[in-house]
Amino acid sequence: MKKIIFTEKAPAPIGPYNQAVLINDTLYTSGQIALHPETMELILDDIETETKQVMENMKAVLEAADMTFDNVIKTTIFIMNMGDFARINSVYGSYFDEKTAPARETVQVACLPKNVNVEISMIAVK
Repeated sequence: MKKIIFTEKAPAPIGPYNQAVLINDTLYTSGQIALHPETMELILDDIETETKQVMENMKAVLEAADMTFDNVIKTTIFIMNMGDFARINSVYGSYFDEKTAPARETVQVACLPKNVNVEISMIAVK
């Protein structure tokens, strides 16, 4: 059965979707961007700060489903500029144990919601 996951510790959806959906033991998250959950303001100081906000938003969604980054089995990273990959990867990697890190793809795109530089979605399993 489908269970909708919502937390006020992550940005409220800005469209017709939910922060995450849990089916049995599998969590499918929507993409997170660098919106601050309390103010809904974008945090775009630099790519590291932006990526950290995205990961903190994702952490809040995982916690709302009683999970952590250890439960993540797959991530997708959408970026505007592949030249930012190393800096994004450095912040992203700090949230995972490299030996048990999830599968991942990183894709450069033409545009992201609200013209942000990075968006990340995840699949996690209990």
